[in-house]
Amino acid sequence: MRVLVTGGTGFIGAAVCRALRGAGHAVRVVSRDPEHAAEEAIGWDDVPAAAREADAFVNLAGEPIAAKRWKQAQKHHIRESRVEATRRLVEAATAASPRPRILVNASAVGYYGARGDEVLDETVGPGTGFLAEVCESWEREAGAAEALGLRVVRLRFGIVLAPDGGALVRMIPAFRRFFGGPLGSGTQWMSWIHRDDVTGLVVEALEKDAYRGAVNVTAPEPVTNTEFAQALGRALARPASFRTPAFMLRWSLGEMADMLLTGQRVVPRVAQTQGYRWRYPELGGALRASARL
Repeated sequence: MRVLVTGGTGFIGAAVCRALRGAGHAVRVVSRDPEHAAEEAIGWDDVPAAAREADAFVNLAGEPIAAKRWKQAQKHHIRESRVEATRRLVEAATAASPRPRILVNASAVGYYGARGDEVLDETVGPGTGFLAEVCESWEREAGAAEALGLRVVRLRFGIVLAPDGGALVRMIPAFRRFFGGPLGSGTQWMSWIHRDDVTGLVVEALEKDAYRGAVNVTAPEPVTNTEFAQALGRALARPASFRTPAFMLRWSLGEMADMLLTGQRVVPRVAQTQGYRWRYPELGGALRASARL
């Protein structure tokens, strides 16, 4: 299959491209800055022409959520970098002849908002708050491709674990210095997944027609923040007893702190129904494979 991948040079995207090529697919990467991309890439102006030669789109484009403090300009950029990229892909599919058959589009478990202990599968509707609103708009743009006849898969990513980036890069240094531990109350849920299972699910969603609509890209067993901290401490042979108060996080991070102090108890019901076999179904194994920094 000929696959056009946006966001294909990032922490998740580069791994997805490797997995797609490993599965025998031809990959073409779209980058905002193709001249300085880590691999050969085309710019967004070339997408309409490339769409005519693509069988599928994998859309992973978007400003990193935790790159900067959430001032109004940054919040606008977080939203528009996702919504606009998706809109441009749908427009390219509209104009293409022949059209791509599939759109696999990123989203996030932030779609569900802060829901406490509620168990959240793909049938649950959107929550409230900034990230929920971003994800809902993002998914709505992707859904427009269904009217064109594309099979659309909306992948709601959890916290992605890997040894070379993502959330762990920010967590591990504190644990190594004996300052690791829960955030706030520690009772908030964390829906996590190892990056190898992200790539596995992206490839499966692309290849298997039964995948369509929302798909939670998480491991089967979410954990509380306290449980996560304890497991990470064990993986690093460090204590996990240094609790960061909520007020300190809000003082240093502003509104972004809500992302760390609230959470979602997400279960990947669709992937389970389709028989996906996780490489890392339990947190300890995923952290041991990811904490080698």
